[in-house]
Amino acid sequence: FMTVTEVAEMMRVSRMTVYRMIHAGELPAVRFGRSYRVPQAAVEEILQTGTTQVPVTGTEDHRA
Repeated sequence: FMTVTEVAEMMRVSRMTVYRMIHAGELPAVRFGRSYRVPQAAVEEILQTGTTQVPVTGTEDHRA
């Protein structure tokens, strides 16, 4: 398992982006106390394929 900081460095994104991916279900993670750990295989898969496994549900109208 990797820390959020390690994942961010490996993916060359911010830690906040990693947290967003975890909360959106794009990146599997296990919670240990107050922190998250991400399986290294999941990070490697995203880096190899360049995509996450969240299905696209269509476009949404974001107007208020």
